[in-house]
Amino acid sequence: MDTTDIFLYAGYLLIIVGAVFAILMPLIQSFGDPKSLLKTGLGVIVIAGLFGIAYSSASGEIAAKYAAEPFNITPEGAKMVGGVLITVYALAILAIFGIIVTEITKIVK
Repeated sequence: MDTTDIFLYAGYLLIIVGAVFAILMPLIQSFGDPKSLLKTGLGVIVIAGLFGIAYSSASGEIAAKYAAEPFNITPEGAKMVGGVLITVYALAILAIFGIIVTEITKIVK
């Protein structure tokens, strides 16, 4: 094992530790203010609902070259990827719309 492998494993470990702290610390802080936990839960439910709508509207069609080796994509996998893509597109459009509304309200004030 050379230093490159050691640094890669150290990087993986730091990413995992950072992700755990990024999830746990806000949860620990929110126990002092349960309203913030309720808002977070509501946000997760809304995003899950949006994903459900996107997943149900996604197509499960696969091009022939992706159904064979080396990809072996199944119709369920294609539908999942389609649902994630539609969700990302919807959230990006929502973010751009929010930015525009915020800037317009700043100008009006």
